[in-house]
Amino acid sequence: MRARATGGAALVVFVALVLGAVAFVGVLRTSLVDGVRSTAEQGLDSLTARVEADGTAAVRAEDDDVLAQLQDGDGRVLARAEDSPDRPLAAAEESRYRHDGERWLLVADDVSLPGGGDGVLVVGASLEDADTATRTVTVLVAAAVPVVVALMSLVTWIVVGRALRPVDRMRREVDEVEGTNLHARVDEPGSGDEVDRLAVTMNRMLGRLEASQQAQRQFVSDASHELRSPLATIRQHAEVARAHPEVTDTRELADVVLDEGARLQELVESLLLLTRVDERGRERDRAVDLDDLVFAEASRPRSAMAVPIDVSGVAPARVRGDDRLLGRVVRNLVDNAVRHADHAVVVTLAADGGAAVLTVDDDGRGVPEADRARVFERFVRLDEGRARDAGGSGLGLAIVDAVVRGHGGSVAVSTAPGGGARFTVRLPAEQD
Repeated sequence: MRARATGGAALVVFVALVLGAVAFVGVLRTSLVDGVRSTAEQGLDSLTARVEADGTAAVRAEDDDVLAQLQDGDGRVLARAEDSPDRPLAAAEESRYRHDGERWLLVADDVSLPGGGDGVLVVGASLEDADTATRTVTVLVAAAVPVVVALMSLVTWIVVGRALRPVDRMRREVDEVEGTNLHARVDEPGSGDEVDRLAVTMNRMLGRLEASQQAQRQFVSDASHELRSPLATIRQHAEVARAHPEVTDTRELADVVLDEGARLQELVESLLLLTRVDERGRERDRAVDLDDLVFAEASRPRSAMAVPIDVSGVAPARVRGDDRLLGRVVRNLVDNAVRHADHAVVVTLAADGGAAVLTVDDDGRGVPEADRARVFERFVRLDEGRARDAGGSGLGLAIVDAVVRGHGGSVAVSTAPGGGARFTVRLPAEQD
C-alpha cells in the first residue's frame, strides 16, 4: 500500500508537472516572441518615417543588429542595411528567416518613396535572445521536474509510512491474538481520525469475539452439567440394581431409564433446535396462521393436573416464518404458563397495526422484575422453577427468544392481571 500510494502520487505529480512545464514554456515563448515582434514593429515604424523623409539612405544607415530592406513593387531590392542579405527578404507578415546562424522575425509595411512611387520596407529583429531564454528555461524545468517528483515521492513515502505505522502495529497486535487471549485489545491512538476509528472498531470486534467465546464456553459447561445429571441418575440406579438385585427390580430400573432418557432426549432436541434457529435461513418461510397454532397447542393433551387454558381472546392473525419453529414458541410459552399457574392460563392473540401480538398469562407467582431479563438466557431456571419442575432443562424460554428474534420480533415478560407472569410476543404481520 505504501509503494502504491507513493507510485500513484509520483505519477500524478509527474504528469501535472510535465503539463505545467509545457504550458509554462509555451507561454514564456509566446511572451518573448511578442516582445521581439513589438520591437520589430517599432523599428519598422521609425524606419518608415525616415525613408519617406530621407529616401533609401535611411535604410543603408541602419545598425548591423537589424535586418532592413527596401524593395520595389516587383520585389527587387532597392536598398539594404549593411548586414542584410542581397536576396529579397520575405514580405509576408511575421515571416521567419535564418541569417548568420540566427533566427529573425520579419515584419513589412508599404512605404512612399520621396521621388515618387511606392515600395515595401522589410525589417527583421533577432529571435536569438528569445530562443536562448526558452532553451534555458526548458533545461531548468526538465531538470527540476525529476527532482521535484523525487522529493515529493520521498515525502509521500515518509508520510504514508508514518500514517500506516499505527495500522501495521495494530496488525501485529491482532496477529498475536489467539483463542486464549481474546481479552487483549489494540492501542487506540485517540486522534479521532480514520486510524483511531479503525482501532476502536477492531476492539469492538475483539470484544464481540470474546463475548461469543465466553458464551460458548458457558453453554458447553451448562450443557455438560445438564447432561451429566440424568446420566448420573441412570448409572446410579444401574449400579444399585447390579449390586443389589433384591432391592431394585427390572421394572423400576426401566422406569428410571425411560424417564431420564426422555429428559436427555428433550435436552438434546432443545440444543439441536437452538442450533437450527441460529443457522435458520429464509427458504422455509411462508404465511403462517398463528391462531391455528395457538388452538392446536391449547387442545394438546396434558397431564391430569394441568390447569385449563382460556383461548377465547384469540383472534385471527397471520405472520410469515417457519411454522415448526413458531409452533415451538407457542408450545414452550403455554407449557411454561401451565407449569407455573395455580388455576388458569389465558392466551390472547390480536393484530396491532403491522404486528401480531401474542400474550400468555398465568396466575402463578410471576417473575421477579430483577430476573425478567435472565429468564430468556440458556439453562436459566429460577428458584421456583427448580422446586416445582426438577425435570426442566432451562432452554424453553431461550428457544422462544431465539426464534422470535430470528423472525424479526420481540418477546418480553411482565406482570399479568392475575398477578402471575405475562409473556408478550410481537411478530411482524404478513402483508396482504
